[in-house]
Amino acid sequence: MADSSNSKSNPLIQLITPSPTKGGWHAAIFIIFVEFAERFAYQGLAGNLITYLTNVLNEPITTAAKNVNTWVGVSSLFPLLGGFVADSYLGRFNTIVMSSLIYLLGMIFLTLSVSALKSKTLFFVALYVLSIGDGGHKPCVQTFAADQFDEDSPEEKEAKSSFFNWWYLGIVAGSTAAVFVVIYLQDNVGWGVGLGVLAGMLALALALFLLGIKRYRKEGPAGSPFTRLAQVFVAAARKRRVQVTPGGHNNYCYTEVERDDEPHRLHLRPKIHTLLHTPQCRFLDKAAIIDEADTTSKTRDPWRLCSVTQVEEVKLVLRLIPIWLSCLMFTVVQANLHTYFTKQGSTLVRSIGPHFQIPPASLQGLVGVTILFAVPLYDRVFVPLARKFTGQPTGITVMQRIGAGLFLSILNMAVSALVETKRVGVARDHGLLDNPKAVLPMSIWWLLPQYTITGVSDAFTIVGLQELFYDQMPESLRSLGAAAYISIVGVGSFASNVVIAVVEAVSSRHGEKWLGNNLNRAHLDGFYWVMAVMSAVNLGAYLWLAKAFVYKKVDGGGEITTCQGSRLNRISSEM
Repeated sequence: MADSSNSKSNPLIQLITPSPTKGGWHAAIFIIFVEFAERFAYQGLAGNLITYLTNVLNEPITTAAKNVNTWVGVSSLFPLLGGFVADSYLGRFNTIVMSSLIYLLGMIFLTLSVSALKSKTLFFVALYVLSIGDGGHKPCVQTFAADQFDEDSPEEKEAKSSFFNWWYLGIVAGSTAAVFVVIYLQDNVGWGVGLGVLAGMLALALALFLLGIKRYRKEGPAGSPFTRLAQVFVAAARKRRVQVTPGGHNNYCYTEVERDDEPHRLHLRPKIHTLLHTPQCRFLDKAAIIDEADTTSKTRDPWRLCSVTQVEEVKLVLRLIPIWLSCLMFTVVQANLHTYFTKQGSTLVRSIGPHFQIPPASLQGLVGVTILFAVPLYDRVFVPLARKFTGQPTGITVMQRIGAGLFLSILNMAVSALVETKRVGVARDHGLLDNPKAVLPMSIWWLLPQYTITGVSDAFTIVGLQELFYDQMPESLRSLGAAAYISIVGVGSFASNVVIAVVEAVSSRHGEKWLGNNLNRAHLDGFYWVMAVMSAVNLGAYLWLAKAFVYKKVDGGGEITTCQGSRLNRISSEM
C-alpha cells in the first residue's frame, strides 16, 4: 500500500487527487475512464463538425450551424428515452453495454462515409445512430458511477459530493484531448484518420468497462417509475374533495400501509431514505391522506392511497422543472462554442511559428484547459475556504453554484461582442469587409477571454446541474435525472436555432440581414448583445426561482411508527 503520509505532506498531490480512502472510488474511477473515452469521441466529432459541413459538404454557415445544433439537440434528448429504459427495464449496466455497442457501430459507419464510401446520406444516418447510442450511454454512466458510493456511509456520502467535480474533470480531459489531437488529424491528415481514431478509442473503452465487471455495485430495474408518479396524481384527484384537518402528521401515511388484525390500527413502515413532508404543492398531499375508506379497507389501493415519500417524489420532479427551464438560456449561449466561435477563429491569424497553424476548432481546447484548472481549485481551495464563512459542507449551495455560472454566461456574451466589434473593425480598416475568406491581421488569441469564461461558467453551472439532478431526483428516477440535465443542452441547442432564425427574420425586415455567410457583415456582435440581454433577464428569473427552491428532506432513522386509530383526525368529505 502507498505511504499516505507522503501524499498528506504534498499539497500538490492533495490538490489534484480525490481522497483514496472512499470505497466508492475503487469502482467509480474505473468508470470515469470509460466516460473519458466517450467524451473524447463525442467532442472529436462535435468540435469540428461545422468545419466538415462548410468546407467539405459546402453548406452555408447558417445552415451548417443549424445542422450542428440540431444534431447536438437530438443527441441530448435521446438520453430521456435511454434513462427511462434503464430505470424501467434493462438496468444501468446493461443499458451502458448495449448503447456503447450502438455508439461504436455509428462511429464505424461515420468513418466509412468520409473515407471509403464518400456518402453524404450515410454520413447523416451515422450521425443519428451515434445519437441513439449516446442516448443510452449519457444518462447511465454518470449515475452508475455515483451508485458505487454507499449513501448509508457518512464517509462515502461526503465523497460523492466531491465525485461530481472529478467526474466532470474526466469528461473535460477527454474532450480537451480530442480537441487538440483529433481535430488536428481531421484538418491536416484526413477525416477518415481522425474518425478512425475515435472508433478505436470507443472499442478500447468498451473492453475496459467489461474487464471491470466484478467491481461494480449493480442495481436492477425497478419497473416504470412513471407508475408511482401517476398514482399520486390519480389518488389526489380521487380525494380532491377531502379536507385536510389541522394536526399535521396524523393526516398522512408515511410509507407503505398495511392492515393487521386490529381494525383501527395502521402500521407505517418508513424506508431508510424516507422523504419528509414539505408544504409545496399541497393539492398532492391529499393522495397520502388516510380517510375512512382507507381505514376500513382490507388492502391498500395504490391508486387511492400513496405514501408521503411517494408524494414527495412527485414534488421533487415538479420543483426541478422551473430550474430546468431557467437554465436553457445558458446552453443557448454555450452553443456558440461549436458554431460562431469556431467560424470567428477561422478568419484570424492562427500561426504559431513558421510552420504550424492552429485549427480553428482546436481553440475549444482552451475551455477544457480552463476547466482542468478551475475544478480542482474549486474542489480543494474554494470549497474549504467558503465553508468557513457559510457553514455549508459544499461551501456554497448547488443553486448558488449554478447561478454563478449563469452570471458568467452574461459576461461571456458581453466580452464576445466587444471582441467581435474589434474583429470587424480590423476588417474595415484593411478593406476586407467584402472578402469573407481573407485572413485578418488579428491574432486568434483575441478570442482567449471568451473561451476562458466559457470554461469557468461550465465549471460552475454544468457540474452544479449534474449534482442537482442526481441528488434531488427520486432514487428510482436517477437515470432520468441525468438525462434531464443533459436534455437542457439539447433543448438549448434547438432554442439556439430559434434565436438565430428570429434574429435573421427581424433583421431582414429592418435593414441588413444579420448572420449571413459573410461573417464580416453578419453583425455577430449585435447577435451576442441580444443574447447577453436575454441571459440577464433569464438570470433574474432564476434568482427568483432559486430563492423559493426547497431541497429534499430525508429521514434516515428507519424507525417503525404506529398510528392509533383513535389518534387519526376525523376527515370529512365535501358533498
